[in-house]
Amino acid sequence: MKRGSVIGYLRKRMGAKFSLFAKMNGLIVILFIPITILFTYSNGVASSVIDKELQASNIKQLSFLASQIDSRISQTMDFVLTFSRDPNVRKFNGLNIWDDQYDRMQTKYVIQEKMMLQSGVMNIWPVKFTVYSQLHKEAISNASSMAEYDEDYLKRNVTGKWNYGDGNEVPAGGRKAFHWFYTDSFGQQGALKGSNLVVQATFEHENIQNMLDTYKAGGQGDPLFYRKGDAPILNRSADEKLTNELVRYLDDGTLKDTWQEVVKLDDQRYLVSAVKSLNLDWYLVDLVPLEQITGPISTSRNLFYLAMAMLFVVGLSSSVLLYRNVQRPIRKLVRGLQSVQRGDFSIQLDSNVNNEFSFLFYRFNDMSRQIQSLIENVLNEKLRSREATLKQLQAQINPHFLYNCIGYMINMAQMKDDEAVVSMGHNLSAYYRYMTRLEKPTASLGDEIGLIVNYLDIQKLRNGRIHYDIAIPEEMLKQQVPRLLLQPIVENAVIHGVGKSYSSGEIRIAGEMDNGCCKLYVDDDGPGMDMEQLETLNRKMKGPLEEDMGYGFWNTNQRIIHLFGDKSSLSFAHSELGGLRAVIVWEPVQGALPSKQTNNLKGEPPHANDHR
Repeated sequence: MKRGSVIGYLRKRMGAKFSLFAKMNGLIVILFIPITILFTYSNGVASSVIDKELQASNIKQLSFLASQIDSRISQTMDFVLTFSRDPNVRKFNGLNIWDDQYDRMQTKYVIQEKMMLQSGVMNIWPVKFTVYSQLHKEAISNASSMAEYDEDYLKRNVTGKWNYGDGNEVPAGGRKAFHWFYTDSFGQQGALKGSNLVVQATFEHENIQNMLDTYKAGGQGDPLFYRKGDAPILNRSADEKLTNELVRYLDDGTLKDTWQEVVKLDDQRYLVSAVKSLNLDWYLVDLVPLEQITGPISTSRNLFYLAMAMLFVVGLSSSVLLYRNVQRPIRKLVRGLQSVQRGDFSIQLDSNVNNEFSFLFYRFNDMSRQIQSLIENVLNEKLRSREATLKQLQAQINPHFLYNCIGYMINMAQMKDDEAVVSMGHNLSAYYRYMTRLEKPTASLGDEIGLIVNYLDIQKLRNGRIHYDIAIPEEMLKQQVPRLLLQPIVENAVIHGVGKSYSSGEIRIAGEMDNGCCKLYVDDDGPGMDMEQLETLNRKMKGPLEEDMGYGFWNTNQRIIHLFGDKSSLSFAHSELGGLRAVIVWEPVQGALPSKQTNNLKGEPPHANDHR
């Protein structure tokens, strides 16, 4: 009977284990299926968006290139129209019966110089200009070769539109050029009447090639300039075999002004886009290999599916190891932590496995032994840390004007002003005697005011504009406050308040008791701060010390809070004098006020030293 009970218990435990194992494996499957479905859907959407964006981008780029070419051509045509109305050009084709040979040579020279100047301005789009005088049977050109007048040549080419080639035989290895002939015939641009002025503009196919090369350098396509029946103009690094196959495909079809299609060439899929040039009646065609762009996406998709399959196998294996080597030790550790939470620090965990959990159990046992001793030492450590923080904050506040004071004394001594030297020496001696006494973290407010008087007298000797007024109730002067409480605030009022303006010089220090709270006000009539700057400064006073702010104000605020609590603070506002007001508020600890106090005070707070 006992044996059967043990076997039943073991079977029940094994069944629970395998049930948990099955749940973990089922969870892995449930997680993998939606991830795969979502990736497949997102990959399809991304591919579709990329295809559409690629097509739209390709058309935009081609349209921009076509507009650039048309813009260059339009500039050339505009110059021809303006140039044909030039007085010298008109004079070249006029009767000029009174002109001698020198005048005609001078006119030709001016015309040729203007054509060369225009060609130099458009050096990125070089154009050859030729002017024909039908009346005098003469021609002038900015080309290197001499231009000759040919009546048949003009009649053959004056059509009023751009022509590819001029009917002359092209030299071996050369290419045709684009020509446009303009005549001053009214109403009939393609007719010659025997006395016309004809201006010819010609640019070579290299102009188009340069534009195609620039376009190809900024993308992944293979552009060309195409018109059915003429040899296409290719970029200089074009694949001629692929281009010839594309041209044969284009010759068999009909192109619209804007056309785009996916074509299979040389056993690969290409996106072919075409945009018509309005001036030349040619097409800009771009050939982009789709596999080169979408190939990485397909590769990434296949790698994802492979990674998912591998992760699935690894997940199943990890679930087995996770249950055996992690779940059991974690349960044991949780039970131990629950005992520690209840205050039982005598709990000890034993480990029968040799892995990371054995080290964790050992550290847990060691931790439980040390917690009690640590708890006993925390309070004392906090008190020592609080006192050390006060001394550290206080030690950071140091004067920075010693050298200036010594320099002042030297200057006054040289000027035989003994009274100024004695006064500066007396105040400086008293000032530094107080500053170097750091054995006590607190002092009476009266002693602090004495330090401020020494400091302001020193500054008044150096700057005659400074005058000050101090009005503090007698009961406040006996209050214990952090040493050097007012010095950084008054120093700021002198340097950044009074020192920033030649018209300011007043500093006012006042104090009052309000419902058991002590309040000190330090005002100056300097430039002050705007509302946004004040808000920023007050916000920084409440946060941690930042690198871009001085530590004088921040340290003073921290020392007040350390000594008097969170209700104490140092803040800033606009002063009624027009400058900045610093407001120090603290609530004295019990016993700090003397018996002669006003009725609005609550209780009789002690000195700050008693609070330690």
